[in-house]
Amino acid sequence: MIEDTLAKIEARIHGADAIREDKREELQQLLAKLKSEVAALSKTHSEQAESIAGFTEVSTREATREQKNPHLLQLSLDGLTSSVEEFESTHPKLVQIVNSISNTLANLGI
Repeated sequence: MIEDTLAKIEARIHGADAIREDKREELQQLLAKLKSEVAALSKTHSEQAESIAGFTEVSTREATREQKNPHLLQLSLDGLTSSVEEFESTHPKLVQIVNSISNTLANLGI
């Protein structure tokens, strides 16, 4: 399930015309790091890992839409941020990666 979700995110990033090439590369690098962190997390916290992957997918979809809805993008980014809050002390790298993804997606429309 998580692998499928991450593959969908990767495909959306790759196919989104609205993303500049430098941002596309940045997101792909962040996604590779996220894959590693989520894979490790899924061994002990599978539901939380699925939630993180799911919110990342929704946030990516909202950020790459042709006609963006800023409210929906913000809601999805808030969900993504909330999905990792409990891991700030135990998985700081995961939180850092998710924050970087959130910031990059939030700034795509600017």
